[in-house]
Amino acid sequence: MMSEGMFSNYFLPGIWITIQVTFFSAALALVVAFVIGTLRTSRLWIVRFLSGIYFELFRGTSSLVLMFWLVFAVPLMFRLQFVPMFAGVLALGLTYGAYGSEVVRGALAAVPVAQREAGVALGFTKFQRLRRIEVPQAWPEMVPPFNNLLIELLKGTALVSTIMVADMTYAANLVRIGSNESAPVYTLLLALYFVFAFVLTRGMRVLEKHAKSRVGQAPPGGGSLWSRLSLRSSAGEGSGALTAGGATR
Repeated sequence: MMSEGMFSNYFLPGIWITIQVTFFSAALALVVAFVIGTLRTSRLWIVRFLSGIYFELFRGTSSLVLMFWLVFAVPLMFRLQFVPMFAGVLALGLTYGAYGSEVVRGALAAVPVAQREAGVALGFTKFQRLRRIEVPQAWPEMVPPFNNLLIELLKGTALVSTIMVADMTYAANLVRIGSNESAPVYTLLLALYFVFAFVLTRGMRVLEKHAKSRVGQAPPGGGSLWSRLSLRSSAGEGSGALTAGGATR
């Protein structure tokens, strides 16, 4: 039977490893997504072609096979040895960065042409237009699909257990072998992934509301409960005043 010692000795360190892999993979994926996504909007066909090759290459390959290639094939081919955790972060970051680059490219393409022309008229460089005009307007549209990719990346971190990285999944397998109980161990593992995904989703929702408020868009649901009650109260008072005015006439 799984004891408290098994949880503290195996699951807790595994949870910390999962958090680290998720964080570093997401950071790498975000950088790759913005770099490749921006390059795919370039006017130079060679830049679009090369960034498109990256997108198609990593979108069409398996993260698990890429981890195996980095850990087992690269040392034989290039005499370069990767730490398993670094290989897992690299494989996940490059793969999900390719997915995220399509989100960035689509959001930047959705920015009205008039906004770009205004930046040109003001004498902004390409980088200044991206930083001051295009990215601030495109960012709120990127957050919801980035949320989905982040959850998929979190679940994808379970793959690092196959290259001997002691994440939650690896710890769960060790506990299952030690306790000889599969149902409670894997039920707990499912619950842990769900809790992490729920917390990340709520955090991304807050980020989405903040991003939309920065560009003058109303947050989903019309803001807080207190603001909605205040608006309803004001509307009710206004309609009552109109009715009273109509009655006096």
